[in-house]
Amino acid sequence: MEFLVTNELSILRWIHILAMVYWLGGEWGVFQTSYHVTNRELSLEERRRHMETAYRIDILARTGIVLLLPLGLHMGKLYGFVPFLEGSGIWLMWLFFAVWLGITWTAFLKRETDVGIKVTMLEEKLRYPLILALVVTSFMSFSGSGPIESGPGNFWYPSKMALYAFALCIGLFLRLVMRRWTSRFQILAQGPNAAEEAALEKEIGQARFAAYIYWITISGVCFLGAVKPF
Repeated sequence: MEFLVTNELSILRWIHILAMVYWLGGEWGVFQTSYHVTNRELSLEERRRHMETAYRIDILARTGIVLLLPLGLHMGKLYGFVPFLEGSGIWLMWLFFAVWLGITWTAFLKRETDVGIKVTMLEEKLRYPLILALVVTSFMSFSGSGPIESGPGNFWYPSKMALYAFALCIGLFLRLVMRRWTSRFQILAQGPNAAEEAALEKEIGQARFAAYIYWITISGVCFLGAVKPF
């Protein structure tokens, strides 16, 4: 226990790195698998198997995304940037993200059902106020106000929060595309449907373009956390 307390920041940083690795690596796995999901030359059964693989890879990326924010806030408390998390605040924060993570895993486990789609939509809606709060908080900190305390030499922290919020926006679109996979494949299972095939290919084409921006954004988050340039 003494080791954990003494090395709290180092342990959190280590888990933070692991979460980032799973986020970045997982998104790459889903990106590559999507080529087989839209390949009309494959049987529908084979394409569904690749879709299942994509979902199983993606849940690790989603878990990493969810964990990054509470880990970052916890480290921010230790750095002295997030004073409102002192005392019971840190436990309430972790409780909130534990619930969010539970929703994320419920959506994964129930992904082939109507309940799973509804839970996925709930998880998506949860991100909107969170993104807004992150953007407002990060920009307020640049003016010396708000719940985040930062200044010259520490602006990397709110900048990282803003970039993370932007990544969540891109992630919302990618989640939307994957959620539609289930619905579209349910229709395709009833027989060939050129309109659904075209819509599937168009959406995944857009998602692949968004993925490139996603990776650049993720690398920016990594850079700010590692280099702390300003």
